[in-house]
Amino acid sequence: MENIVQIELFGIRIDEPIVTLTDLLVSFLCFLYFYKMTVSPRKGKVFTYFKYYFLIMGLATTFGGLIGHAFYYEFTKTWKLVGWIISMFAIMLIERGAIEHTRIVLNKKYVKILGIVNIIEFLIFLGLVLFTLDFFYVQLHSGYGLMFVVFTIEVLLFLKTKNKATQYIMAGIGFAALSALVFATEFSIHEWFNYLSLSHVLMAVATVFIYEGVKRIKIKETKPKEMA
Repeated sequence: MENIVQIELFGIRIDEPIVTLTDLLVSFLCFLYFYKMTVSPRKGKVFTYFKYYFLIMGLATTFGGLIGHAFYYEFTKTWKLVGWIISMFAIMLIERGAIEHTRIVLNKKYVKILGIVNIIEFLIFLGLVLFTLDFFYVQLHSGYGLMFVVFTIEVLLFLKTKNKATQYIMAGIGFAALSALVFATEFSIHEWFNYLSLSHVLMAVATVFIYEGVKRIKIKETKPKEMA
């Protein structure tokens, strides 16, 4: 905590201002896309899951930016746990959105099975986080959810359908993976724009691509069938 950048604004101490600002950039985009999907006439489970992914991720990054960084000196580590759990719910929702997307090629029986597996996986990771209070399992859940579940599903859908939606979502997951890589390696450009700030910017780019993919989803693109 010794090297944290601090500023004072109107007599209020703000820690890690750029980290906070980039976190709130992700929040702004998430809330914007939640609003756009709310007023959109498009309906269906796939859009509902992605819509609430944007809402919950917006809440998670707002919580992370303000409580986890800017004003963390006023809180305890327990409060970070709240932010971690909110972000885990967001990852669960984007997984379920991708699972619902498989209805364009999968029989509904298999979609239901994938949904059950999603709940079990979430509960396992949530239990690990609550038992260990270790952020590692939050990262592991995020990596598993985005790379193993969402990316894999979208690759399979692209191979089957070649639709534009999957391309954008895959690109979004790619930027999310870059964000995770920057975070893991702690690659920093400057003291003021460190690895956290850079990872947030990459996450913002990922959010844009994911939304651009979601709005292109055509759930009745093909007749549901069993995927080999």
